[in-house]
Amino acid sequence: MSWIRAITIGALGLATLVGPVTAQEADSGFESHLFPPDLVMRHQQAVALTAAQRDQVSQAIQELQADVQQLQWDMSAAAEELTALVSETEVDRSAVLSQVDRVLDIERQIKRAHIAMLVEVKNTLTPEQQGLLQELRSGPAE
Repeated sequence: MSWIRAITIGALGLATLVGPVTAQEADSGFESHLFPPDLVMRHQQAVALTAAQRDQVSQAIQELQADVQQLQWDMSAAAEELTALVSETEVDRSAVLSQVDRVLDIERQIKRAHIAMLVEVKNTLTPEQQGLLQELRSGPAE
């Protein structure tokens, strides 16, 4: 049952992924082209972030939090149901797989909302700011 907890914890944790992307994660693919809000805000003076851009980043975070809050509750309920299904003496395979599909769908929705927020943050930045953030992310201070 630890994988059920891992899915649940991972999905719930993903909902709060407005945090940093580590250098290892950034090197893993498309994430290296996106900028987590905390990176942007931590270096807002270095990249000359305007008040309007700061407001846009804040708005993107608020929208993510609003979108994901209900999904977190749905994930918790779906995981509880999955736990109940697999805790039976005889497990209904099709019911469990159907519930796993529900859990994975919620996880997909959370990930999608997170990526949408990261895209919004990137689109808020000028090409020059993006270049500076790439340098700052890969530099010794990170």
